[in-house]
Amino acid sequence: MNEQLQKEYEQRFRKTAEYRISVWKVLTREFFARWIRRDGTILDLGCGWGEFINQIPAARKYGMDLNPDSERKLAPGITFLHQDCSQEWGIGDGHLDAVFTSNFFEHLPGKESLRKTLDQAFRCIKPGGRLICLGPNIKYLPGCYWDFWDHYLPLTELSLAEGMELAGFRITEKIARFLPYSMSQGATPPLMFLRMYLKVPALWRYFGKQFLVIGTKPESSRAG
Repeated sequence: MNEQLQKEYEQRFRKTAEYRISVWKVLTREFFARWIRRDGTILDLGCGWGEFINQIPAARKYGMDLNPDSERKLAPGITFLHQDCSQEWGIGDGHLDAVFTSNFFEHLPGKESLRKTLDQAFRCIKPGGRLICLGPNIKYLPGCYWDFWDHYLPLTELSLAEGMELAGFRITEKIARFLPYSMSQGATPPLMFLRMYLKVPALWRYFGKQFLVIGTKPESSRAG
């Protein structure tokens, strides 16, 4: 499994690795940073080569992935958790201010694995903390979604939001169409287009094929 993940990442992302870093520099600074506390603790679930977690400002950072190559891609000071996300995480209850995940849940083998993962996220996030999920929306990708060997679990913004609610989260953002689909096909449009796109949500309804769902752990979840 680990060797297969290494090969898939290398084959799919090697040619556009530098461009992906540049894209995520824009996304972290100009969009996602609003939900991440600079003095907080964050986990990047399915961190891949660290494009998000290496660049998002936070006091304490974790990356979790089954790909052993991820560890050497992470910046110094980031704790790497090399494990199956559906098993108990090596993190204490209420330790995290946020969990972020991008284009990861579709790689899980089924909804039972996702359910266990959401349960772990809920346990480890502190009351008032967030689970931020970006991923392909099967409603707008009925065919090309399956062009990737390791896509198993089709989700929409509604099905994921329901699963998150069942795990205990309160949904605070639910955007059916957010970013375009994928950078793994080799397209590298100028970053100025991305900056413009983020500032004009009206464009999202035409080009967006990924959902953005954010859930908050209720304050009432505090112990006692």
